Amino acid sequence: MLTYTRLLLVATLVMLSLTATGFGSAAAPAKENGSRPTSEQGDYRIGPEDVLDIAVWNNVAISRTVPVRPDGKISLPLLNDVQAAGLTPMQLRDVLIKKLAEYIPTPELSVIVREVHSFKVSVIGEVKMPGRHELKSRATVLDALALAQGLGEFAARGRIVILRPDGNNLKRIPFNYNKVVSADGELESFMLQPGDIIVVP
Repeated sequence: MLTYTRLLLVATLVMLSLTATGFGSAAAPAKENGSRPTSEQGDYRIGPEDVLDIAVWNNVAISRTVPVRPDGKISLPLLNDVQAAGLTPMQLRDVLIKKLAEYIPTPELSVIVREVHSFKVSVIGEVKMPGRHELKSRATVLDALALAQGLGEFAARGRIVILRPDGNNLKRIPFNYNKVVSADGELESFMLQPGDIIVVP
């Protein structure tokens, strides 16, 4: 009987703590998604063509799934156009909360990346399948070359170059394929960034 009473007391305390937060069980997932970044959202920066879920607690009229336009902005009721590209989901969340505070007292919302379409790299030159490739997660140069079906027969493996957009310029980063894949070499295949162009002479 004593054990049953203790269990009942613990259950009551848990329910009271949930009620005190101001969120019921239906709100918990949205709050969790907004405050605890996933591995995808941690350092990920939103880009054009990505699809975002904007969930505003207790406001269905504003909550919606929106695409990021080519100019890097999203459109929402009340707020009109908001710059999203270049921000992390958490940074965009903070921007939206600040803007919504003019219309809604203490707004609560989450920003979730539903679909990633902005992470694209190009592979050109002596590869079997040159073209633009859409990546779904962090990738190395070797990953991109694998997407291009590997190097061509006459590829200059030691003279591969990655062209990386840097403002109005292109930064040239040399990549020695032979050194990376050699048995006694160091695996220094760095991570690609959206917009990188891999040139295989």
